[in-house]
Amino acid sequence: MKMESQMVSELTNGVQNHLSLQSVPGKQPFIIGVAGGTASGKTTVCNMIISQLHDQRVVLVNQDSFYHSLSEEKLKNVHEYNFDHPDAFNTELLLSCMEILRHGEAVKIPDYDFKTHKSSPSVYKVNPADVIILEGILVLHDSRVRDLMNMKIFVDTDSDVRLARRIQRDTVERGRNIQNVLDQYAKFVKPSFDEFVLPSKKYADIIIPRGGDNDVAIDLIVQHIRLKLGQHDLCKIYPNIFVIHSTFQIRGMHTLIRDVNATKHDFVFYADRLIRLVVEHGLGHLPFTEKQINTPTGSVYTGVVFCRRLCGVSIIRSGESMENALRACCKGIKLGKILIHREGNTGRQLIYEKLPADIASRHVLLLDPVLASGNSAVKAISLLISKGVPQQNIIFLNLIAAPQGIRAVCKKFPKLKIVTSEIDASLNEDLCVIPGMGEFADRYFGTDEETVLRPQDRLQTQR
Repeated sequence: MKMESQMVSELTNGVQNHLSLQSVPGKQPFIIGVAGGTASGKTTVCNMIISQLHDQRVVLVNQDSFYHSLSEEKLKNVHEYNFDHPDAFNTELLLSCMEILRHGEAVKIPDYDFKTHKSSPSVYKVNPADVIILEGILVLHDSRVRDLMNMKIFVDTDSDVRLARRIQRDTVERGRNIQNVLDQYAKFVKPSFDEFVLPSKKYADIIIPRGGDNDVAIDLIVQHIRLKLGQHDLCKIYPNIFVIHSTFQIRGMHTLIRDVNATKHDFVFYADRLIRLVVEHGLGHLPFTEKQINTPTGSVYTGVVFCRRLCGVSIIRSGESMENALRACCKGIKLGKILIHREGNTGRQLIYEKLPADIASRHVLLLDPVLASGNSAVKAISLLISKGVPQQNIIFLNLIAAPQGIRAVCKKFPKLKIVTSEIDASLNEDLCVIPGMGEFADRYFGTDEETVLRPQDRLQTQR
C-alpha cells in the first residue's frame, strides 16, 4: 500500500511537471475504452484491432494492472474479497498513467500478480502511441476515465459463455480450483456485473455482440479509427485541409529528414520520396471525367481522365525542390515561379514572378515544402488570384504545416485546398515550425545563411 501511494504521488507530480513544461499541444492519441463482463472476449477484440492497425503505433493498457495490492490480513480471506467492485482498482493511479500517455510521455505501469494478489516491485514501461486501448471490466464505470476516451466499446457476450471461459482461464492460468471459481462467480462476479458493469453499457458508442467472433464489427471499428487517425483537429474545422494517411513508412521518412544529424544525401533522398507522395496525393484532388478504353485483352475498362490544363508554381527557393517530382508525375507540365522577400515577422514583398500567360485557365499546384506563419503563402496566393486563378483551382502542397499557417491561409482563402504530409505542433518566437525540420532550402540545396543569394541577386540569376 505504501508503494502504491508513493507511485501515485510520483506519477501525479510527473503529470503536473509535464503540463507545466508543455508550451504547445501536440497531436493527442486516439484513446479507446473496451469494457464488458469478465471473460467476454475484451482482450480478443483488442488484439484483433491491434493486428489490423499494424501500420500504427498501438499500445494496450489493462485495467487489471491497477488492482490494489492485498494486505496480509485480506490475503487470509482472499475468497471473501470482491475483485469485480470499483473499489478493488486504484483508479487514481490509472488516471495519472493515462494522463501522462495522453500528453505523449512514456509511463511506468504496475505489474500485478494474480497468484499473489500484489503488484510486483517491478513495473513495465509503456511508450506513447497513436492509439491507446484501455481494456477492463469497469473502464466505462468512472466518468473521469470515460472522459479520456475518443471511442467507447462494450463487448456483449452471453453469460454462460463468459462463465465457461472464466472457469478455463482461472483454473489454467491462475491456479484456482473450479469450486472456488464458481463460488466467487456466484457471490461477487455476477452481482457486480449486474450492479456496475452492465449499467456502463449505456455509455458505449459501439456494442459488439459475441466479442471476437464478430469480424464485421471489428472491421467497421478499425475503419472508423483509421478515418479519425487521418484527421487532425484542424481538419475538422477546415474541410479544405487534406493530410495524407500516416504509415510507419511516412513516419520513418519524417524521422530521417527531421534529424539534425541527417546527411545532405539522406535528407534529399527521403525528402524527395515524401515530396513525390504529396504531389501524387495532390493530383488526386484534380477534377476528372470518366472514360472507357479497350484493353489488350479486348475488354472494356471504365477509368478516369484528369484535368489536362495544369501548371505548377514554386515559391522560391524551397518550392523549387518539389519541381522534379511534379515533372515526373506530369510530363511536360508548365512551371512558374514566385520570389517573395521577408521583411520582419509579418512583412512580405513580391520580388519576382514568372507565370504562364494563360494561368487563369489552369489548375495550379502551388509548391512550398513548409507552411509556417502563412504570410508568404497568402502573398503568393493573392498574386495568383490577381492573375485570374479561382481559389478553388489552387492546390497548395507542403511537406509540413503549422496550425498558424493553416489558419491564416484557410481563413482568407476557404475554397483552395491544402495537401500536406504532417501538421506540426506550432511556431516558435522566430516563426520556425516546431518540431519542424529546420531551414528546408539550406538543407536541401546544401547552402547556409552566408551563401544564400540576396533577393535582388537571385532576381538576376532567375532572369
